[in-house]
Formats: sequence, C-alpha cells, structure tokens
Amino acid sequence: MDVRGLCLMFCLLLLAHCSPQQTPSKKRNGKKDSATNAAIEELKKQIDDIFQELNVLKEQQALQTICLKGTKILRKCFLADPGKKNFHAASDDCIAKGGSLSTPLTGDENDQLYSYVRQSIGPDEHIWLGINDMVTDGQWVDQSGSSVRFKNWETEITLQPDGGRSQNCAILSTTANGKWFDENCRAEKASVCEFNIV
Repeated sequence: MDVRGLCLMFCLLLLAHCSPQQTPSKKRNGKKDSATNAAIEELKKQIDDIFQELNVLKEQQALQTICLKGTKILRKCFLADPGKKNFHAASDDCIAKGGSLSTPLTGDENDQLYSYVRQSIGPDEHIWLGINDMVTDGQWVDQSGSSVRFKNWETEITLQPDGGRSQNCAILSTTANGKWFDENCRAEKASVCEFNIV
C-alpha cells in the first residue's frame, strides 16, 4: 500500500472513531456536542498538517533524486541538460522542474560548476547562466532581478561583456576555463538547472 493510501485509511479511521454516534434514546447535551466538534476540528487540523508534511517529504525526495542524477555543489543541486535551447526555453525548462538556470555565487561554486559541465556535457560546451542585462544594458541581474555580485567575465582577451545591446544573456564557457561571455539570447546552448537545498 502506498503512502497516500495509508494516509487515507488512517484519516478515515480517525474520522469514524471521532464522529458522534447517534443514539435515538439518548439526548446529548450542548457541552458534549461542542467538545466532540472541537475534537473533530482538531483532528482535521492534524490531518491537514500530516498532508503538508507529506508534501514536504515528497519535495525533499524529488530534490534528492535530482542530486543523485546530477551533482551537489555547496547548498545546491545541479542537473545538466545537454539539449541545446535558446535562453528563454532553457530558463522555462528549469522553472518547470522547480529550479532555475545555474547562477554561481562564488568563485568556488563557479569552478565546481565548470568541472561538472565538462564531465556531464562535454569539454567543448557552453551553458546558459541565469543572468542577463535585458532591461538595462550593462546592468547584469539574476533571474530574480537582483544585481549580480559575483562575476567571472573573460577580460584578458576579449574584455567581456562586449556584445552591447545584441548580446544580453550570459554563458559559462568550458573552453575558457569557466569564464563568462555575453551571448545573443536566441543562440542555442546547453544548460544546467540549479535547485536550492533547504
């Protein structure tokens, strides 16, 4: 019997046990009915709490599955998608899975993401990052709209970002040791979704 069936059976037993038993020959007084109704409401609240806890456990189990398929870096799980899509399609896919496009917050996280991409997608690939400057050129923000604090632009050879208004999305390049480049958002690249571990 699955968990849902077990919970349903448990709930039915609780309700059957606590529902008032009607006996035609006895009259119930108001206090007893009130106490019974209060007990039923308390049980309903406990049942709701159990279902909420069950949903949290399901979400944690799904996140563990993602971590097992992908990798865990610091307090995030990363899952690579080698399929090439434009920035918006890749972002929508990550959101549909309950995550977002990867956005490294530190140099260590960027280095580990770079290594993961090389191993999971390939040594000559680029992935979309969850940052862009679509609203204001040169003001790079993450997918929540917050300014990007950590940056790893390639600045020694090409002085990134250098695409102006035509390149408003960022990629991480494995051929440039994890450095970032700006890119046209309609280009098709692989991606890595990230999921925060609560």
